[in-house]
Amino acid sequence: MKIYVIFFSLVIFIFPSGKAFSQNLIRRAACADPYILHQADSIKQELAKQGFLIVKEASMVMESEYEMPVIVPLTEGSWYQFVFIGDVTSKLYEVRMYDWDEKQVAYQKKQWGDVDGNVISYSYIPKLSEYHMMKPVQVNKTKKNLCGYVMLLKKVKQ
Repeated sequence: MKIYVIFFSLVIFIFPSGKAFSQNLIRRAACADPYILHQADSIKQELAKQGFLIVKEASMVMESEYEMPVIVPLTEGSWYQFVFIGDVTSKLYEVRMYDWDEKQVAYQKKQWGDVDGNVISYSYIPKLSEYHMMKPVQVNKTKKNLCGYVMLLKKVKQ
């Protein structure tokens, strides 16, 4: 009986609850900006006309000046279209994409005054089937928490 008490005590002290570890996690939270949602719907319709289908899409709360990593599995030789839509009041928008070896494979930057300045869209055809990380960021001097929207679309064979 004494051994069980000692063992149980050690387990409690050596392996703290999962709740203590989970406090350091960053969880993606959704947001709903009507202007961004309208833009996303328009872009989806236009890309659908070009033969692209939605693979993944998500709205997310972002903090100004901090990247929000989005990990996506891509298939070798497939044609993908990535779209990021940021808060219209932000002054700077950037998206970097890295392959599994952490090599940067795409980069785009837009500023507030650009035409469709809050939308970054680019095509990409991966050379290998592997996970890629897309890192959108936006800078806003008046708001700390911003809404962002990401989409991954794939060209379907016609």
